[in-house]
Amino acid sequence: MPPAPPRAWQRMLSGRRLDLLDPTPVDIEIEDIAHGLAFVARWNGQTKGDWPYSVAEHSLLVERIFTRAGKPPEPRWQLAALLHDAPEYVIGDMISPVKAAVGPDYGALDARLTAAIHIRFGLPAVLPVTIKRRIKAADKVSAWLEATQIAGFSEAEATRFFGRPDPEHLQELSLNLTPPADARARMLARHAELLAQL
Repeated sequence: MPPAPPRAWQRMLSGRRLDLLDPTPVDIEIEDIAHGLAFVARWNGQTKGDWPYSVAEHSLLVERIFTRAGKPPEPRWQLAALLHDAPEYVIGDMISPVKAAVGPDYGALDARLTAAIHIRFGLPAVLPVTIKRRIKAADKVSAWLEATQIAGFSEAEATRFFGRPDPEHLQELSLNLTPPADARARMLARHAELLAQL
């Protein structure tokens, strides 16, 4: 008798069972996403402070930068910015060198989860290229801020890897690490605000 295939699903605290190889929108809940992201550390946990800097906090920062840059975006694109790293609630936050070592399979897994998450919350499975670029630009500003404020990079080193943000993007953007429960609550609240505007 052949061995059973390896398990490819994860049970969530909501009771949902998410198949990582074939995720469906009905198995995705924002409470699971916010909880998971609040406990996933950015920078592999190599940050200053008494709390890890979570992907939930990063997601809130990216959405804030995205919202402030350029003309005011539609709420659905703000929601897309908030959820830009949502798949990490089940696959974790791999730093870029690890993603490169894992290869294209990581990207395919991320894309499947992203599409299911987008559909679950009324977004297109694949975002328009212009929106994706704007979110990526906000993500790079966030990475520069995180690198220089809490991850031990000099400004010159961070600029080499992430580019130097425009000074206007940096105004009133300081990072304040919070306990996971607070990050989770803030992400849930922001998600609810944006959904109410759709």
